[in-house]
This record gives sequence, structure tokens and C-alpha cells, in this order.
Amino acid sequence: MAKAVVIGSGIGGIAAAVRLAVKGYSVTVLEANATFGGKMTQFSLPGGYRFDAGPSLFTLPQLVDDLFSLAGRNPTDYFRYQRLPIVTQYFWPDGTHLTAHADSELFAQEVETKLNVPKAQLHRHLQKVARLYHATAHTFLHKSLHKLDTFLSPDVLKTLPALPELGLTTTMHAANARAFSDPRLVQLLDRYATYNGSDPYQAPGTLNLIPHLEFNIGAFYPEGGIYAIAVSLVRLAEELGVEFRYKEPVEEILLQGSRATGVRTSQNTYQADTVVSNMDVMPTYRRLLPRHPAPERTLRQPRSSSALIYYWGISRSFPELDLHNIFFSQDYKQEFEHIFQKKTVADDPTVYVNVTSKYTPTDAPAGHENWFVMVNVPYNQGQDWDALIQKTRQSVLQKVSKALGTPIEPLITAEKVWDPRGIEADTSSFAGALYGSSSNNRMAAFLRHPNFTNKIKGLYFVGGSVHPGGGIPLCLLSAKIAADLVPGVSSPIAE
Repeated sequence: MAKAVVIGSGIGGIAAAVRLAVKGYSVTVLEANATFGGKMTQFSLPGGYRFDAGPSLFTLPQLVDDLFSLAGRNPTDYFRYQRLPIVTQYFWPDGTHLTAHADSELFAQEVETKLNVPKAQLHRHLQKVARLYHATAHTFLHKSLHKLDTFLSPDVLKTLPALPELGLTTTMHAANARAFSDPRLVQLLDRYATYNGSDPYQAPGTLNLIPHLEFNIGAFYPEGGIYAIAVSLVRLAEELGVEFRYKEPVEEILLQGSRATGVRTSQNTYQADTVVSNMDVMPTYRRLLPRHPAPERTLRQPRSSSALIYYWGISRSFPELDLHNIFFSQDYKQEFEHIFQKKTVADDPTVYVNVTSKYTPTDAPAGHENWFVMVNVPYNQGQDWDALIQKTRQSVLQKVSKALGTPIEPLITAEKVWDPRGIEADTSSFAGALYGSSSNNRMAAFLRHPNFTNKIKGLYFVGGSVHPGGGIPLCLLSAKIAADLVPGVSSPIAE
């Protein structure tokens, strides 16, 4: 059988392994850590609290189902999920509390009641982003932007008429401020820039298509939490013959001329016809291809933001919270200036709180909750993170305590912190940047590293640092794009 090696078992690497196995390859996945998942791992804290460590939002579940269907399996035999009735609970400093219902009519009514924005105006906006998403997604997300075939595809005929409305020449914030007069709704829509680690005051208006995924398609929750996605796909991969080798970091990608021929670890050498890197492109080139010229222009692209996460066991429950909760800052522009210009954390950061025990009660003891508390922060450039962790913790406690009318600190019974230094050390994400490069300019999508390289045959790239970007759906699409580029071999599944 033709052989493939996948470097890293993040969600993109696992999905690539499944697709290559279906294509007929004998696949080995080499993982530096003791288990699979990359950022999509889990852990427990004393007292009976379970946490998903990284990703917390799940959209486009069909992309997971597709992997099981591709392998001839029934997805529900491996993986189940539900559509959330409430997408997010929003809290503003002025005391406004808005429930973003999944039902568009209920959401529009809530916006009209709480923010004085007419329902019809919001409906028109969501219909517009749906139309633009369907006109452009197959060109910009499902295919390589670095292959001529993409732009000769019939899908381009749908994309071209939509280009003038995509907001390529304006920013997310400017487009949202033109569409709505209420600054709270503008802030709500601006926050979707953070879904790929960007700044809404710099990122192009194109990113305003992101809310379509939640408000028109829906947000979902897997049975057992986000980690269940990785568990189910690894089970599928192993059934297809994929071998996972843990605690075996790759030290070098082997080349013969301009072709990748395998990889070397401290334990073994693996010959392969195809090598797929699920590692961030920066360490892929710097560490694994040290003698090969790197695409310096691509690697110099500005990094995305990172995260500072506090995992708290909380000794009571809060009925006003749901799975996803946002506590906004007073000055959003200043917050992003601190992240991207000043390279630090604002005194009044926006706080995201994820509480999986709302849907998986066993994630916390009875009457308790497991809080995943995240603040967007700059990537690591040598900041005094120990001081920032303590300062930001106090800001978070003050903000959330005020919004909920209850002192939170006395309720914390268990705690763990993950900062950009730890994110880099644990996941090989360069400088802790969660999404590789940011999307803070209108050409960012085209400057992101492609899923292949013309310089090295047989080498492909998946994951959040390459096209089409970070987050669960885009990482899954990166695997699809890369696997479609890999030459096929005789597949027993296809037969």
C-alpha cells in the first residue's frame, strides 16, 4: 500500500488521516503529546470538574458527519449532537442582558426589545449574509485559493456577482456601524473577528459572513463535549487501519531532492509517499525543514491573537448563564488596540464563559458548574505573563461578579490557567497564536499558507495555520482540501 505520515493529531490531522485511509493509504499519525486532539483535549480538576481545554464552539457539524459517511459508516453510531436553542447569553456594562436565541424570529424580537433595532432590519441583514455565504463558501473555503482550477470552476460564476457586497474594501466594524446604529449590536457583530484571532477595526468586512454559521445554520453541542469529536474520529481512523503513535515527536521531514520521502523521529524513520503536517507552519519550516528555504513572506504575516484561559470549578449554579456567555468591555476599540498595537491586555477585557455542565451535568458536581473563562490576548512576545494573569484575573472577577450580582472569587473551588506560553508549549502553535496568521488585511486569505507547496512534492499542510483558517470547521475543510490534492490509490473502501 502507498504510505502516508501525518504529523500531529489535532482535528485537522485526524481528519486528514481518515480521508487518506479512505483513499487507500496506509496511514501513521505521529503525535508529540501523550494523547490525540491538539488543542481539542480534555482534563479534570479536583472536586469532579471536567473541562474541554481548547475549542468550545461547534458549528457546521455536517463536516464531521461527512467523514463517517465517506468511510461508509453511519455517523450516529459514533457521534451525536444537538442544536442549541440558545446560541449565546450577552451581558453589557450598562446592564443590558440579551439572549441570542437560535430561532431567528425570537432573536430578532429580543434585539428589537432590548436594543431598539427593528426586527425587519436584523432579518434583512441575516438574509444578506446567508446569500453571500452560499455564493462564496465553495470558492473561498472548500477549495484551494492557490490552484487555477478553483477559479475555472463553475462555482466562481456564483461568487463573482457577490464580490462587491463582501466588504473587501472596508473593515468589519465600519460595515457593521453602517448597518446598525445601536453600538451594542455593532459590538455583538464585531466580536466575530475573534473567531479567527483578528481585530474588527482592521479585518475586512468579508468576515461579517461568520455570524451566518450561528444565526442561520446554528450552533451545536456534541454529547459529552467538544472532546467527543476527536474521540469519535480517532475511533473511526483506527477502524480504517490508521496507526497513532504518541510521545513520538517528528524531528525532521526527509527530502530526496524536491520530494518528501518520509519523516524521522528519535525512535524511528518512516518512509512515506505522502507527508501531511498538522503542525503550525512556522515550526514546520523552522524545526522540521531547517535546511530548506522557507516561504518568508508567508511566515512574516502578522500573528493572530492568543488566549488567556482560567478553568474554574464554581460551587453554585447560575440559571442566567447558558453554554456560551459573553461579558462585553465598555470600550471595544481600546481593547483591540491593547491586543494588536500595545501587545498587552486592556484593563477592561471582554470575557467569554463556557459552561459545559449546562448540557453535560456530570462535568461538575451537583449544584456546581465548570467555568471555562477566556480573554483574548496578544500572542507571546515576552510579556510578563505572570503579572498579566493576576491583573486580568481581578478584572475578570470584577466584571463577572458585577454582571451576575454575586462575588465570584469565593465560589472558586478549583483552578487552572492556560496562557500563550503554555499554548505554544503544549500545541506547537508558534508564540501561542491560536490561528496562525491574523486576518487583519483584505489579502489575508490569499497570503495564508496553502495546503501544499510547489517547492516540495508530496508535502501537504492542514490545520488552523493554513488555508482556510482556524476553528473546527475550517480545520476540517483544510483536511478535505489537502486530501483532495493527494493522488489517489486503490481503495478497499471505495471498492
